[in-house]
Amino acid sequence: MIVPIELVHTQNITYDITIDVLPQLAFDTHVVIVTNPTVSGLHLNRLLAHISAPQLHVVTIPDGETYKTLETVESILNACFEHRLDRKSLLIAFGGGVIGDMTGFAASLYQRGIDFIQIPTTLLSQVDASVGGKTGVNTRYGKNLIGAFYQPKAVYIDPYFLHTLPSREFAAGVAEIVKMAVMFDASYFAFLEKADFRDEETLKEIIKKSVELKAWVVNQDEKEAGIRAVLNYGHTFGHVVENETQYETYLHGEAVAIGMVMANALAVELGLFSQDEARRVKALLQKASLPVEYVIKDVDDFYEHFFLDKKSARGSIKFILPQGLGHHTMLSGLDESMVKKVLHGFGVPQ
Repeated sequence: MIVPIELVHTQNITYDITIDVLPQLAFDTHVVIVTNPTVSGLHLNRLLAHISAPQLHVVTIPDGETYKTLETVESILNACFEHRLDRKSLLIAFGGGVIGDMTGFAASLYQRGIDFIQIPTTLLSQVDASVGGKTGVNTRYGKNLIGAFYQPKAVYIDPYFLHTLPSREFAAGVAEIVKMAVMFDASYFAFLEKADFRDEETLKEIIKKSVELKAWVVNQDEKEAGIRAVLNYGHTFGHVVENETQYETYLHGEAVAIGMVMANALAVELGLFSQDEARRVKALLQKASLPVEYVIKDVDDFYEHFFLDKKSARGSIKFILPQGLGHHTMLSGLDESMVKKVLHGFGVPQ
């Protein structure tokens, strides 16, 4: 099955997201595959059997969010120079969201931009990170604060790669699926409540539906000027959780799950979301074995980190919140004391 990306409102860029068994891919240029040791050990031979190119090289970078840095991107660029890639060459991101973000960013920089394609191997990257052209790296100030919108030439989603995915990584992907359902489709959320995520056919349908939702949003708003910002539901809070724990305690999807619970608490406080709806979201996250608890040790410091969020502007924090299941709102200028009251609900017990 194919889901098209059609960015007709901005650069008239189109490409396909293919959800199926990985096809044979033939290229007439130099190709560099960027991956990590874990994915390489499990799946590189399978990928190599599906690719032909005049010159094909593999660059292996360290595994994990802590390595999502400018230094790692520079190592990818150095490999491109060493293998004498030119402007007609191609990078292939073969891994999860970290690999995809950094490979895409490196592609946007090398000789002012070369092509890349995404072959995501985690559920999170298949349903979210590989779709839409967000690339970048983390800094000590926050997550993805350096980067570019740079679209791939194609995305190939093969559910086969999920067979070896650890349970925590699988659950992290479910968090992004739940995010899209809460924001855009109440009936899809109800379906997820009853779904068996480990059933192969059900999972294919879930991937397809989630990719279609993401594509629908990206096609309307490539560079997050409007509705695409809604996809950051749970992320404003979750990014602070990741930053506070130095990207070592939680996977990205796990932090987003915690962030959704926090965002829901704020929505309940504002009368936008019912206690029952918040309970249902929390129960679905728990069903997927995702964390839903976090202790904020310093509420003032946690709050200050919001101002480093990319959606914040002119000293005002923008919160993405549910307005009933399947609907959303974006609010700025919320009273600081009210937000901190919600944060205190996650604070150290007195």
